[in-house]
Amino acid sequence: MGSQSDWSTMRHASETLEALGVEADVRIVSAHRTPERLVAFATGAREAGFKVVIAGAGGAAHLPGMTAAMTPLPVLGVPIESKALSGVDSLYSIVQMPGGVPVGTLAIGKAGAINAALLAVSILALNDGKLAARLDAWRAKQTGAVAERPKKDD
Repeated sequence: MGSQSDWSTMRHASETLEALGVEADVRIVSAHRTPERLVAFATGAREAGFKVVIAGAGGAAHLPGMTAAMTPLPVLGVPIESKALSGVDSLYSIVQMPGGVPVGTLAIGKAGAINAALLAVSILALNDGKLAARLDAWRAKQTGAVAERPKKDD
């Protein structure tokens, strides 16, 4: 994530990964304030054993795109809801990558963080049968939690 303030959104990705038994390395890496940290992380991510990067950023939201420009790994971008433009600025910054530098862009805020984790798990599960089974169980539980009919108010 780009800053400590992004944790209130990105914790939902972390919690979802944890619930599915996927280890995650959570870091603050700012494209603007810690560019050397960004370069070191992004250029070394594959060699360090990372498989997928979830990058949450608000405002100008350069973190996902800059990360994608420096690693061949899949990068999933989570736009953080901003005060000024409610996250639309973040969304546009992440989703408008030029052809050749893809960033999978999720929804703004909490839903995007959760879905980024689930998408990352889906990618990882392609080569991990046990993880695929956990993801299938997660989805079945989610489906089972939806009532067929609404409860009537008393």
